[in-house]
Amino acid sequence: MSKQLTKAEEQIMHVLWTLKEASVKEVIEELDEPKPAYNTVSTIIRILESKEFVGHTPKGRGYTYHPIIEKSAYSNQSIHKLMNGYFEGSFKTMVSFFMKENKMDLNELESILKEVNKKENND
Repeated sequence: MSKQLTKAEEQIMHVLWTLKEASVKEVIEELDEPKPAYNTVSTIIRILESKEFVGHTPKGRGYTYHPIIEKSAYSNQSIHKLMNGYFEGSFKTMVSFFMKENKMDLNELESILKEVNKKENND
């Protein structure tokens, strides 16, 4: 998966990742005001289907939509794109940037390292 999503597509995906499956109307109900038009959301969902992020199941006279791509897979790809595009592919450079810019303290860094070590030990 190397396709990037627009901001609007990401908004729809976040709703579908949360709800697991939803009609266009149910997606719109979850979006912030001002609510987009039905046709706008429907078009974005069809684009997400063409990008193979979303699938559908017939339900009554319409469809329910569900994510095909897991949120964690998309997040991982997005982080790698960010890291490669802005930090020369270096995780260390990216983390040190966030530490400096966001005034991360040692406890937060230690917590992150514990999570990384836990993940490595589980793989």
